[in-house]
Amino acid sequence: MEWTPIWLSLKLAACTTIILFVIGIPLAYWLSRRSSMVKVVIEAVLTMPLVLPPSVLGFYLLLTFSPNSVLGNWLHTYFNISLVFSFEGLVVASVIYSLPFMVSPVKSALVHLPASLAEASYTMGKSRLETFYRIQLPSIKASLWTATVLTFAHTLGEFGVVLMIGGKLEGVTKVASIAVYDAVDNNQYKEANQYSMVLFAITFIIVILVFVLNRNSVRGPLE
Repeated sequence: MEWTPIWLSLKLAACTTIILFVIGIPLAYWLSRRSSMVKVVIEAVLTMPLVLPPSVLGFYLLLTFSPNSVLGNWLHTYFNISLVFSFEGLVVASVIYSLPFMVSPVKSALVHLPASLAEASYTMGKSRLETFYRIQLPSIKASLWTATVLTFAHTLGEFGVVLMIGGKLEGVTKVASIAVYDAVDNNQYKEANQYSMVLFAITFIIVILVFVLNRNSVRGPLE
């Protein structure tokens, strides 16, 4: 079995998770504030990857990133960047596709935090930013772990979007999920089983780890 697709999948999942951790948490905080029609529309757009078939989303991203499109042509002309059939394109597509898996759990946890928690911090002279990072985020540690693991695991198993944007270029865009499909398509069931078992084992270990971390974070303050 060739290990390159496994490492590409792990690299893609790690890059996507890190990027979404940086941009997804502030976005979740903003969405958790008072609701407005603008926020409702934005949240609906962000949630679309959960209900859209991956091939549909991948098709429209392919059209958007294509060198023939306005965005694709601009990126290629001024920055010499091509997002179609490249690892960078996979990262951008994965960030868009996995965004709700990071934002939704964090937003839900922030919404359910007692308002008195932030109000007490404000009365002590803390700013909103300081309250968010020092009071609110530590209070939703379990949800942060859950969002991070869901994002990583979801990206690890992506297929439709990855295939549409990146194809199956060896050592560039052929991640493990594509390698499984390719092996089955070529009647190489032993190889497909090997890739599948590795992905299963990685995902299982990650999920067990987050359960252990969540249990410790819940029990810690009580002990």
